[in-house]
Amino acid sequence: MRLIVFDCDGTLVDSQHAIVTTMTAAFAAVDLPPPGANAIRALIGLSLEETMARLWPHGGAAESAVLIAAYRRLFFEQRSRGAMPDQLFPHADTVLRQLDTAGYLLGVATGKSRRGLDAVLASHNLQKIFLTRQTADGHPGKPHPSMLLQAMAEAGVEAGDTLMLGDTSFDMAMAVNAGVTPVGVAWGNHGADILYEAGARMVLEDFRDLLPCVSEQWPVL
Repeated sequence: MRLIVFDCDGTLVDSQHAIVTTMTAAFAAVDLPPPGANAIRALIGLSLEETMARLWPHGGAAESAVLIAAYRRLFFEQRSRGAMPDQLFPHADTVLRQLDTAGYLLGVATGKSRRGLDAVLASHNLQKIFLTRQTADGHPGKPHPSMLLQAMAEAGVEAGDTLMLGDTSFDMAMAVNAGVTPVGVAWGNHGADILYEAGARMVLEDFRDLLPCVSEQWPVL
């Protein structure tokens, strides 16, 4: 039994524009000057609590809670108005279904809420693909290993039989902290040099590269 855990934003789906737009609108909604787009992009993957603490370091817990509520409200208002769902990165759907058919266990570990993750998976008919789904609702934020430890417990696998795929240094550090194999992707929010510095064993250039990567990691299924 081998488990492959995926980050969501920047790894499975291209959500960068939607996150930057919504975060900018959330700051405006509470009459705060919005952070720059690059500052927002650099923090994609963290929990909303950690993101707000970094983007607005002078805000207290109560003020951050108001900002988080504004972000969530705006995010789901966009979805309810029929905004286009975040698109899967090229070849993600095909590779995920090939891995599932081959017998690998698949999971997600994301800084999104469970509601947000479920909406993404439903929009791409991927609800049944993932055995375990770990979100920011019930865990400390990345790079704490809690999400990966829970994913392994639910799947019944050990760290040596687990691979974490992500696009940020937070994902790689979480994998290192959990003792699982960290694999970065080049199509997300952090560059390859940052991913390697955070512990990535390799950085994939294309989603299809995951198949030979898995075969090399585990030569016999």
